[in-house]
Amino acid sequence: MKRGSTLFLKIAVICIGIPILALCIFLLPQIANEAIEEAKKGAELAYVVFAILIVMYGSAIPFYLALYQALRLLSYIDKNQAFSELSVRALKKIKNCAITISGLYVVALPFVYIIAEWDDAPGLVLIGMVIIGASIVIAVFAAVLQKLLKEAIDIKSENDLTV
Repeated sequence: MKRGSTLFLKIAVICIGIPILALCIFLLPQIANEAIEEAKKGAELAYVVFAILIVMYGSAIPFYLALYQALRLLSYIDKNQAFSELSVRALKKIKNCAITISGLYVVALPFVYIIAEWDDAPGLVLIGMVIIGASIVIAVFAAVLQKLLKEAIDIKSENDLTV
C-alpha cells in the first residue's frame, strides 16, 4: 500500500487532538484560577469544579494514548502490516482507553449534576452523558474490529499453513 494512502486519516487524528490540547492549555487553567479565587472566598462549589477539572485533565491522558495508537495503526496499514498482532494490540489499547475515559466521566457525572442543579442548567448532564456514550461507542467499535481482525489473522495463518 502506498505510504500516503492514510495521510488524510493521520491529519484527521492530529486535528482531533489539537482542540483538546488547546482546551487543556488555555481554557482549563483559567477555570482553575477562577475556582481557586472562589475557594479563597469560601465557595464550596469551587471544590466541585476542581473535581471536574481533575477528571478532565485525567481523561486527556487516555485520549492522547488512544490517538497515538490510532496513528500507529495507520502506520501499520501503510507498511502492509494491517493484519498483524500489532494491529490487534493497538485496537485493544484504543478500546481500553475509551473504557477508561467513559469510566472517568461516569465518576464525574455526579459533580456535573451538582453544578447543573446550582446553575439550573440540565444540559450539562446531557453533555456529560454524550461524552460517556461516545466513549462507549468507540470502545465497542474497537472491540468489534479487534475481534474481526483477530479472526482474519487466524484464517490467514490457517491458509498459509495449508498451502
